[in-house]
Amino acid sequence: MPKSTRQVRNKKRTITAQDLYQLRIATSISLSPDENLIAATVERMDEEDKKYYTNIHIWDIAHGTERQFTFGKHNDGRAIFSPDGTQIAFVSSRDKKTGVYVMPTEGGAERQVLEIEGSVSNLQWTPDMKSLVFCLRYRDSHFEKDEKKKKEQPVYRHITRFLWRMDAAGFLPKDTFQVYRLEIEDGSLEQITRSKRDCSQVTLSPDGKTVAYISNRAKDPDLHDGLDEIFIKPLHGGKEKSLPAPEGPKMAPVFSPDGRNVAYLGHDNPGDAWGVTPIHIWKVNVSGKSRAKNLTADFDRQCYDESITDTGEQTSYQPIMWSADSKRVYFLSSDTGVTNMFYAPAKGGKPTRIFRGDCHIRGFSVNGKTRTAGLIYADLSNPSEIKTCPTTYQGEKKAKTHSKLNEFLSTEVKLGRTREVRFQSFDETEVQGWVVQPPDFKSTKKYPAILEVHGGPRVQYAFSFMHEMQWLAAQGYVVFYTNPRGGAGRGRTWSEAIIASWG
Repeated sequence: MPKSTRQVRNKKRTITAQDLYQLRIATSISLSPDENLIAATVERMDEEDKKYYTNIHIWDIAHGTERQFTFGKHNDGRAIFSPDGTQIAFVSSRDKKTGVYVMPTEGGAERQVLEIEGSVSNLQWTPDMKSLVFCLRYRDSHFEKDEKKKKEQPVYRHITRFLWRMDAAGFLPKDTFQVYRLEIEDGSLEQITRSKRDCSQVTLSPDGKTVAYISNRAKDPDLHDGLDEIFIKPLHGGKEKSLPAPEGPKMAPVFSPDGRNVAYLGHDNPGDAWGVTPIHIWKVNVSGKSRAKNLTADFDRQCYDESITDTGEQTSYQPIMWSADSKRVYFLSSDTGVTNMFYAPAKGGKPTRIFRGDCHIRGFSVNGKTRTAGLIYADLSNPSEIKTCPTTYQGEKKAKTHSKLNEFLSTEVKLGRTREVRFQSFDETEVQGWVVQPPDFKSTKKYPAILEVHGGPRVQYAFSFMHEMQWLAAQGYVVFYTNPRGGAGRGRTWSEAIIASWG
């Protein structure tokens, strides 16, 4: 080995707590219509402010370049390419308000089209690029006219519903999510739905004439959260119509490119214990003449990412996406410690794995001709990088990496070796786990050990980077973590063990 190479390796250090501030985590990804650009939100932790900030970065796949698209100490949401790819729309939280912005893809001055006190989700362009459609819910402060009272903490809160507070959201406002259309030219806002219940997760039809959304019209949705319905409604006026689908939770609806169907995530067991019945991909015709069909009925896995790390929130029910010819639906699924990308035939049948590997695909995007998939990729040594691969079987063999978000982990840091282990439990059931050794581990030496147990245990540990495990190993511990029965990634029988534990 050349002397210079030995010197570089010897200079590597162990991971530290301060390295958290160097990590760059991609939290969402969007592929442009021509499949040449990738826009991703990249999260960082600010050491001075002790806060998380997120900005948009763009990778030019063809030319191998990267540029930061938005700047500032705020949180920019997922980039949404216009149908012709020339503009990007995004939501950003700034100065305790939420704004909707539009900006040329080539860069330049951003334009604020809307600013509100509230939340905006499911942002999307109309085909003519004159409007944006999304779901909006106002905060209670929006309805307070006295600016001084807006800044005052409430003396008391009148709780009128069972579900009144949520993790990461805090106290829920009295307002409900409704569907709106925003004119880009003059910033005028039109409310499309007017229900007493949430109308959320809106999707716009390819011709821009119809919206579909999820709403629970039960007497008390908080107590009957499995009674979601899919509604469709003309964007420019008309009555809503419920599409025929079995009772059960419903999420992430999306129109097929031919406009004939809506695919969604859900199941048909409204009385399900938490996380047992598999969330599958369903398809329902917008004509309402036939009931929804489960496209992945024989697939004994959940059709979304269930892997967890300490470098980002586990977000269930990621968007599903259609192929350009309306013959496939793309999705993520977790399986025995991995999260890979799949597609399901629109006619139903066995899913095909597009990207296979001991890794954690944390997000994906397809667009245009849907020949390429943009991926947020993580594994045991890296929490987040941007990749692309073909949307075909064994696409991982032609995958390409486009980012160097966390290059320092390979060039500066000597990580502890992490290896998967399989062992027999008391009744000969195989259990999966991982062991992290200290960076300078010696088999002849004894080390203290730490057993890490994840809660739930609905989700799963995975082949994904864990800063905590690496940091503990750097302190001289052997770290052991496993996926117990009752968790995710091993099918329905494995998940049902949680019911037995409840007695």
